[in-house]
This record gives sequence, structure tokens and C-alpha cells, in this order.
Amino acid sequence: MNELRKNIFLQGNSIYLRALAESDLGGNYQFWLNDEEIVRYNSHGRFTYSLDQLKSYITSSIISNTTLVLAVVAKDSDTHVGNISLNAINWIDRNAEIAFLLGEKNYWGKGIMEEAGQLLIEHGFKTLNLHRIHCGTSSENQGMQKLALKLGMKEEGIRKEAIFKMGKYFDIFEYGMINPNEIL
Repeated sequence: MNELRKNIFLQGNSIYLRALAESDLGGNYQFWLNDEEIVRYNSHGRFTYSLDQLKSYITSSIISNTTLVLAVVAKDSDTHVGNISLNAINWIDRNAEIAFLLGEKNYWGKGIMEEAGQLLIEHGFKTLNLHRIHCGTSSENQGMQKLALKLGMKEEGIRKEAIFKMGKYFDIFEYGMINPNEIL
């Protein structure tokens, strides 16, 4: 049995979520943020990421009380296939931004991040007592737009020409949802 399975945080049908570990740097994770295809629509890929930077990121994410970063692991192979996170957790306003990174391309299009998103959103609302979870994505990223809607988010607005990628500016589409089970 994989040693890291002992650290399962949230469990789904085909994946589980656990804290990032330094041992994740031995896999493909170190290459994801430098892969043009993987980072095409997000804010990564503008600067190279070194092994030391990723190690520092893992360490800081573990001790943060405003960020929850989890490894997405395929159950069938115990493979770290991506990350999911709640960022900029605001404990006063009770909101956070959800972010997704599916690095292993052979897992694209299989519903992995929908399952991971459902797990983390439920955790955010039921356990962390968040009121609102939101995300933003490039106007070109149709996959993320579909994912946001599948997760129950609503389109809330557009930030015009808010991201510069591939030599031009793109709009950011904003999505969000309010805790459906909240009783004030």
C-alpha cells in the first residue's frame, strides 16, 4: 500500500485528496507548471518553476491557514494527477477561490476535477463554514467554464482583458456559488 494513502483527507469514487508531500516532487508534478499545454489558460507558465520553488510552495501550503492545497490522486494507480485548492480563504467574509490543475494529460476529460471539485466544495461549505466559493478562468478555457457550471456555479461577470497570455489579452469569466445549505 502506498504510504501516502495513510494521509487521505477526502475520498471520492475514483480519486482521493491528500496534502501535498515533498515526495510528490519525484513524479511529474515538477514538470506540470512548465508545460505550455497544461498552463495554457492559467497564470502559470510565465516564469519557470524550479524544484526548490515547488518544495517551498509545498512547505508554505502545509502551514497556511488561508490556503488549502490538496493533491488529487487517482485511486486505481495511486498516481498524483493534479492539485485542487481553496485560495485566499477569508475567514471574516467566509469566502474562498477554488483553483484546479490537472497535470497528467492522460486523465483529461475523465471527470477527475469534477469529482475533486465536488469533494472540496462540500468540505468548504460543510466543514469550513464558507458562505461563498468562486473561481475565474480565461475566456478561452471552455473546459474550465463547463466545469464551473457542472459544479453548480453561476456566471457572475467578466473582467475585461484581465490576463495576458500568448501575446494578447483575454477576458476572465468569473463564476461563483453561495452555500446552498447555509442557515443564517
